[in-house]
Amino acid sequence: MTDKNNKIPFDEDNYTHNINRNNERKLDRRGFMKTLVGAAGVFAISSLPWGALAAKELAGLGNKEYPKKKITDVKSVAVGDAVDFAFPGEHDSAILIRLSENKYVAYQNACTHLRCPVFWKKDEGEMICPCHHGKFDVKTGEPIAGPPRRPLPEIHVKVENGAVYAVGVKRYEA
Repeated sequence: MTDKNNKIPFDEDNYTHNINRNNERKLDRRGFMKTLVGAAGVFAISSLPWGALAAKELAGLGNKEYPKKKITDVKSVAVGDAVDFAFPGEHDSAILIRLSENKYVAYQNACTHLRCPVFWKKDEGEMICPCHHGKFDVKTGEPIAGPPRRPLPEIHVKVENGAVYAVGVKRYEA
């Protein structure tokens, strides 16, 4: 006689009773692809607003307005001298160089190779990056020696009422 407590309620034991269930849904290749395409569609639709905002922001970079910022007074900079300043933000290092009586150039002051500071060598008439001996043309910002391959970002300047102002940043296309 078997004890009532030792009786197994099903034909299988408790560990394997669900292995061969026919009612469970199987994921075949077609089902997997439908799930994959559906997930990709959900992701694409959910990221669409952010992509549209990013495209709008990138498209508007060329027309970005910067507040006019005074760099220095004209009488404070002799021909051939340079002045360090920050533009467009307070942490964006820049340099203004007076090339002649009425000609000023300004560039963001970070080498386009590894972001080292660029210095104006008045005696040699060159802009130099001391990290890897890069040199930039002072009139255009184009690299003329060393590892840099891209020009220094140019800052637009304007002379008004005896002062030099930074008014914008030239956009370079990649």
